[in-house]
Amino acid sequence: MGKNPQNRVRLRPVDLARPHGLSTQAVRNYEEAGILPAAARTESGYRTYSPLHAQALDTFLALLPGHGHPAATGIMRAVNRGADDEAFRLIDESHAQLLEDRRTLSAVENALRDLGSGAPKPRDPAPGTPEPGALLPSTPAPGEPESHPPAPAAPAPPEGPTPTPTPTPAPTFIGPLADRLSVRPATLRKWEAAGLVRPRRDPLTGYRVYGEAEVRDARLVHQLRRGGYLLEQIAPLVDQVRAAGGLEPLEAALGDWRSRLATRGRALLTGAAKLDAYLNEQERERQSRGVLRISS
Repeated sequence: MGKNPQNRVRLRPVDLARPHGLSTQAVRNYEEAGILPAAARTESGYRTYSPLHAQALDTFLALLPGHGHPAATGIMRAVNRGADDEAFRLIDESHAQLLEDRRTLSAVENALRDLGSGAPKPRDPAPGTPEPGALLPSTPAPGEPESHPPAPAAPAPPEGPTPTPTPTPAPTFIGPLADRLSVRPATLRKWEAAGLVRPRRDPLTGYRVYGEAEVRDARLVHQLRRGGYLLEQIAPLVDQVRAAGGLEPLEAALGDWRSRLATRGRALLTGAAKLDAYLNEQERERQSRGVLRISS
């Protein structure tokens, strides 16, 4: 087999670093982390790189916006040691996380639509409480028999299936709520200190008690935190939701979140294209050296 032309081109660390505005130390760090293949050394011990190293750096930097540093590092380490299946698994996880974040955004939008359009329903009157405007029976004088209003007529059977009443969620405590949201109790206490969640205190035990509204606020804060928002950015949104501000105060935030998800999705595609080209170049170099690639 003929020699790979890439092997005849020698590049210095600065040649890799300069096009990306990086330092030469960053390039060396990437090599030591396994993001770049191991460099060749001159007789005097200086590192020399090839165009394949430059392509590896390009690929890593293209993977960063969509996958983040830990996953992008794991992907490059895997492909550089020939463990393609491990790299593909990490890529699948990033796509799965993006899908989950899209579902979270939809859940936030749906929840806020409910908050914006659903007015509180009046409570059912207690048994024996007359309807507004109904005449109350007169109180009998002493010695007179107590009079009773006539028994109401039996209600007509409802048409169609009888609707199943929606049970009111039972109050919960900080531990179970933290487990439900997959956060630590300290996180809920931090949100409380920031005024984002306002649980009441049990008068006997002093424990925090989260009712339906507090659970709703905690879920909203959790979802917005996953969307990348800071506590100080979330506070006015929660306040406006509490004040029945509807969707209007959150439309800009949700639109920005949706835009960032779209950007991330596009970045995943860009990174995949760069990675595919890098894998093809790796394969050509291995074939030129007579090395078979074995996926783990």
